[in-house]
Amino acid sequence: MANVTLENLVKVYAETGPDNKVVHGINLEIRDREFMVLVGPSGCGKSTTLRMIAGLEEVSGGTISIDGTIVNDVLPKDRDIAMVFQNYALYPHLSVYDNLAFGLKLRKFPRIEIDRRVREAAAMLGLETYLDRKPKALSGGQRQRVAVGRAIVRKPKVFLFDEPLSNLDAKMRVSTRTEISKLHARLEATMIYVTHDQVEAMTMGDRICVMKDGAIMQVASPLELYNQPENMFVAGFIGSPPMNFFRGTLRAAGGDLLQFVETNDQASPVVITLDERLSALGAAYVGRSIVFGIRPEDAQDTLTVSHPAPERTLEVKVEVSEPMGAETFLYLNTGATAFIARVRPTDRFTPGQTVKVTLRLDNAHLFDPVSEKRLV
Repeated sequence: MANVTLENLVKVYAETGPDNKVVHGINLEIRDREFMVLVGPSGCGKSTTLRMIAGLEEVSGGTISIDGTIVNDVLPKDRDIAMVFQNYALYPHLSVYDNLAFGLKLRKFPRIEIDRRVREAAAMLGLETYLDRKPKALSGGQRQRVAVGRAIVRKPKVFLFDEPLSNLDAKMRVSTRTEISKLHARLEATMIYVTHDQVEAMTMGDRICVMKDGAIMQVASPLELYNQPENMFVAGFIGSPPMNFFRGTLRAAGGDLLQFVETNDQASPVVITLDERLSALGAAYVGRSIVFGIRPEDAQDTLTVSHPAPERTLEVKVEVSEPMGAETFLYLNTGATAFIARVRPTDRFTPGQTVKVTLRLDNAHLFDPVSEKRLV
């Protein structure tokens, strides 16, 4: 397989103006046999980056290297990559067998080798009984497997996936992403996968590259992104539901501890006494604006906590209770800030009800409100 290196990669659509830069000089190294996921909201430049790696978009600046060789001016067919598209891109008039074999026939492979590779890929993807069917006779998930199989038979250095599951229903997306993860383990291939779905990214990637507005926000393993986000964008994008943010100021609470005071025009703003770790991180921000971030699972109903700390307990109103089966999400409001708590599925709440929620600060964070960087 191969490693892929992007150095100062830039994409500008000059026909719409010199300022229309969609990829802003990004640097990224995808390791040999790694499953790298590019994730971000629509329009962040992730698909454009993938298409530049494939050779389907011209590079405006910087370099793309595959296995140490710069491929900026190499034709797509000569880059030894295979791409799986969002819309499958199957030939409707060809059978599954012929769709799988098409690329090999163009490259003048011997008939015996084509048959061997096609049947090997079909067995790997559970398509043996569908080889004589046309794409219109297949389900969406089966068509997607044919598209993946067409990439597998090529045995390329790098596999590229451009939002391949977005046309599937929720249940099919779960099963197909599992199949792709198994496939990666079996092939030990270098794979670059684009998605806007952070759940897909978290469950599939060895590492995840989070993008926003054509720039890279952070590259890390799924758990590192979740537990140690570099900035507010990553903290709010990774996680379902996302991290809660409270805006306020810091003040001394006695000893070495600080208190976070929510920005609130009301008479009784939320006050949270920080622990030693957060107090040390926020020491330089006393009297200044700060953003306090906490995950929904760390906002707990006081009824489920053995000894709830009053200095970290909020009295809030329930706006919506959302039962999910294994858990319930409470959409709450302090009067100034809306936030989400994840509570037990057996607990019942009604809109308008006042509840007490205790905050667990072990995984809470402080952010600079201007740079939006996490304090470390």
